[in-house]
Formats: sequence, C-alpha cells, structure tokens
Amino acid sequence: MIKIVFFAALREQLDCSELSLPVGEAKTVNDIKQLLSDKNALWQQTFSNASLLSAVNHDMVDGTHLVKSGDEIAFFPPVTGG
Repeated sequence: MIKIVFFAALREQLDCSELSLPVGEAKTVNDIKQLLSDKNALWQQTFSNASLLSAVNHDMVDGTHLVKSGDEIAFFPPVTGG
C-alpha cells in the first residue's frame, strides 16, 4: 500500500485529506496521478494541472519518480510567497 496525502487548497477542493492505494500497476508518480484522475471529473481536472507539486517521503519529485509499497506521496498546489 501507498499513502497519498493532499495539502492546502487541494485538500479542500477534493474534500479529502488522505487515502491509501495498493501499488498494483502504479510504478511512478504519474501513474498515481492517472489513477486518481480516473475517480471523477473533478479529480481529473485537479490532476491534469501541470503546476501540481508532488513529494515522495518528504522529498520533492517529478512525475517519473518510482514509487514502492510503504511510500507516502504528497500532492499540493504551487507555493507562493509574499
């Protein structure tokens, strides 16, 4: 299993803070994003956003990063400062 967590506005938009998925055929972060996109139209819109950031086990990664059982994958919107 992998743990998926959602932060900031993304959590509110999806009305979900975390979920667990079996690794199955998901080998990369992009695979996870595709699986989540398949849930419904809102999730598809959210995960098609190219500026969406991701981290695996607290390290920033890109979509090609390999995932394995026990990983925690976090998704969050771009961070802005001011």
